[in-house]
Amino acid sequence: MDNKTEYVEKLSAQLVEWDMQIDQLRDKAESAPPESKTDYSKAIAALQLKRDEAAVKLQGISVASDDEWEDLRTGTEHVWGEVRTILHDTIMKIT
Repeated sequence: MDNKTEYVEKLSAQLVEWDMQIDQLRDKAESAPPESKTDYSKAIAALQLKRDEAAVKLQGISVASDDEWEDLRTGTEHVWGEVRTILHDTIMKIT
């Protein structure tokens, strides 16, 4: 297996994990007091948008040539870091 394939598989697994965590946050937000639900919903929506941006970056790497994908990796890792930060902040806010 080449580096690109391993990288794509690793990031794909991370997206699945994030989806599960986002679903858990949505469940917690649903049972939150009414005065907190709006804030939680906004935080989850921002997280979902950034997660979707990460998925687009991953798709770009998936279809990139072997020469191009290394160039795309830096931008992808930046977005991945942003998702981790937003996810952490959202978890801390909701739990």
